[in-house]
Parts: sequence; structure tokens; C-alpha cells
Amino acid sequence: MTATSDFEPVIGLEVHVQLATLSKAFCGARAEYGGAPNTHIDPYTLGLPGALPVLNHRAVEYAIRMGLACQCDIAQRSELSRKHYFYPDLPKGYQISQFDQPICQNGRVEFILNGERRRVGLQRIHIEEDAGKNLHIPGGRTSLIDYNRAGVPLIEVVSLPEIRSAEEAAEYLRAIRQLVRFLGISDGNMEEGSLRCDANVSIRPRGSTSLGQRTELKNINSFKYVHKAIEHEILRQIDIVQSGGRIIMETRGWDAARGTSRSQRKKEYAHDYRYLPDPDLPPLHIDPMWLESIAAALPPTPMQRRDHYLERLGLTPYDASVLTSERELCDFFDAVLIAAGLPASATSLSEAERGRAKLCANWLSSELLGSLNKESRLITDSPVTAESLGELIRFISDGTISGKQGKEVFARMYESGETPTDLIEKLGLRQISDPEVITAACRKVVDDPAIRKQVEKFKQNPKLLGFFVGKALAETQGKAKPELVSEIMLRLLAEK
Repeated sequence: MTATSDFEPVIGLEVHVQLATLSKAFCGARAEYGGAPNTHIDPYTLGLPGALPVLNHRAVEYAIRMGLACQCDIAQRSELSRKHYFYPDLPKGYQISQFDQPICQNGRVEFILNGERRRVGLQRIHIEEDAGKNLHIPGGRTSLIDYNRAGVPLIEVVSLPEIRSAEEAAEYLRAIRQLVRFLGISDGNMEEGSLRCDANVSIRPRGSTSLGQRTELKNINSFKYVHKAIEHEILRQIDIVQSGGRIIMETRGWDAARGTSRSQRKKEYAHDYRYLPDPDLPPLHIDPMWLESIAAALPPTPMQRRDHYLERLGLTPYDASVLTSERELCDFFDAVLIAAGLPASATSLSEAERGRAKLCANWLSSELLGSLNKESRLITDSPVTAESLGELIRFISDGTISGKQGKEVFARMYESGETPTDLIEKLGLRQISDPEVITAACRKVVDDPAIRKQVEKFKQNPKLLGFFVGKALAETQGKAKPELVSEIMLRLLAEK
């Protein structure tokens, strides 16, 4: 295939997010993942005559949460519509969705791409129900249908065609997964189908502002395949155009095993689905007071927390990226800050306080996460609590123990779950910071006749200070505060 330098990709994503409600979108059947086939069903799921839909209040709340987090306009009045098509996994013969009056419009999704902040605009976020699942038996003659997933509530997040590369598309999708997990509205597990993506891809001559003919890649189920499928489609379209062909509007399926896509059907238009307002569901009216209560309870988004860590705590972009990868990790870090004496909500910090915040980030990302990763454990399974880690960092910061001693204490904390206070006392590690005690130890060293020659050499070579500091630390069994030992030893040697 040919190079892409003469063409610009234009990409829009339709991301389906399965909402983490207990029951389905329009009935009381269970919405949880798994279970024996066709056990999470009821008369409405199967489309039996007389079974009427009842809208899930929690699904509406979750859709509003997402809309607010993406700075969307929330419609006070929206409409639920029937989208008609006939397929074995859709027992009613239609899917309840939203057409021309969605609950959320406009807005944006923010993320970091190659170190720079990117914003992709949204066209809409709407509520709909999922279809069932077809299971095709090898051989091509038999298919089975599991209706457990049928009717599970979804939101569909539809971007504007503002994405310009496969890499950017993958990062945008990661940002949506991260956001829905922070908001607590979905687990975002792509391997279980909780997050699925359709990509609309077209190309145009670089510098052009008109849109080319697009194709749709359906149900891509991993970040890796989103990147590969879109990249493949861009090159496929360029190859067709440069060979004198024409792009047709179609739906294509991605074959991950072969690393290629195949045509599934010619692309449908909205009128093909015969959308109409659902006669069994009245228009959805959002109470302004309810909307305000949802907004007030909304947790900070990943980008808001990242900005807080960068601007107020003075962390590096790398540290901020690691700490905002999961909400549980963010919450753990904020608890560490509080235990270390640095409230996470502080509007400004001194240089010393920023140094302590950096110390908290280092110990969490290097020591604790490093230990957890070796055992494939999550932060929620940590044997070291946030309070204990913050307490340890406070002891290191105020000079109670040294950083080296801190690592010894941490190893014991991780193994036994004991607190830093108990371990420091048990191991006798409390650091000596009394100037009189340290001065006595240093004076004993410099007055020792056995090292008189080293004292003379120090006058010509100040780099020998470490030798004397080591001797003084040995006199205190390593318990003296090293910085204070260096300061006092330097003064005593200058007097010789």
C-alpha cells in the first residue's frame, strides 16, 4: 500500500458504553455480565405480547453524569425512539434508542496525545438498549442466541469527525474508558463487551476541507485493534483512490486474526430504520433540581485531577499520568497526601510541601506499585494502606528515619501489614537528631589519633568528607541524621 503524505484521514468514533446498572434499561431482568445463556431474561426481554417497557432511572442518571463530565448540553426534554431492523438477536424487531432528540448534545472529550492536550468534540450522547449475542457454531450451519445481553442499558458517545490518526483514535477511546470508570458508570471492560467501538473513516486530499466518502468499521474490541483497523482502512482507501477507484459507503468487519477487514453490507441511512417515537414511553423530562444534584455529586474527571497534580502539587506529567490511570489509584494517592500532612485539596503549596508531594508520588509509583506489579496485584489489594504509606513518608520528611531506613521499614510493612510507628520502635530505627549527641560522636572521630593523617589530607581534598561522615555514623550505629552529621563534621574539621 502507498504512503499517506498526500491524504488526510478524517475519523469519527461511535463508542458504546454498557452502563453498570443492576437491571436492564426497560425491565427488571438482571444486567450483570455472565450467567448461563438465557437466564437474565423476562417477558419484555423476549418481546412477548403485552410486556411494556419501564425506563431505568439509574441509566438516565449515568447518561447525565457522562454528559456533564464531557461538558455537554443536557436536554430538559428528550425522546426515546424505536429503531427498526430485523436480526435474530433483536427479539422485538426494534431497538429502543434516541434519534433526533438525544439527552446530551455537543461537549468534548479531553486527553493527552504525545505530551500535548487534545480535545475532540462530541455530536451527542444518547441512551439505548443493547441487542443479544449470536454464537456461531464452527461449520457455518448452526447459530445459537443468548439474550442475556439483550436490553442492557448503553450510552452511545458519538464524536465529531475531528480525529486525524489511528493513534489519536486509540487515545480518545482510552480516555473514554478512563472517564466512565472514574465516573463509576461502567467497568469499561472491552473483553466483556462493556466498551465497544465503531469507527467512521474517510480520507481527503491534504489541505481540503470537504469530507470524503466514509466507511464504518464495526465492533472493534481492543485499543490495539482500533489502532490497527483504522490504520489499515486509511491505507486501503488511499490505495483504492490512487488506483483510480471509488470509495463506497459500506460497513466493514475487522478480522483481527488476518489483520484485514471485509465488507459486511452497504451502509444504511437513518430512514432505513424507520425511526419513530416509542408509543409506550413518554418523552423524558429532566427535573432541573435533579440535574443540579447529579452535578454536585460528580467526582473530578481524570483531566481535572491531572491538572491538580501538575499545577498545585508540582508533579511531573509522567507522575500525573501514572497516578490518574485509575480512579482507585487517584483516591489512594490523595489519602497518602493527607496522611503525609498535605491535604489533596490545598490550593497552593510551599517548595518544601511540593517536595513532600513528590516524595509521596515517588514512593507510591516506584515502591508500592513496583511491589504490587511483581505479584500482579491491584492497588485495592495493597497490604500497605494509604495511611501507613503517608505516615512513613512523614517520618522520612521530618528526619525521624532516613530514606534508606524507610525502604527497610516499607519492606517489613508490605510483608506484615504493620504500621511504620510500630516497626520503627521495634527495629530501633528512630534517627538521632540531637545536635549535642551528634557533635560528641563527630568530635570523637576527628580527635582520634589513628586518623590524623586523613584530617590533614582533608584540608587539601574536601571530597574526603564522606570518610569522616561514615565514621561518625558508625559511632551512632547509623542512627544519626546524615545531613546533620555532615554539617557538624564540616565545622569541626575546619577548626583543625
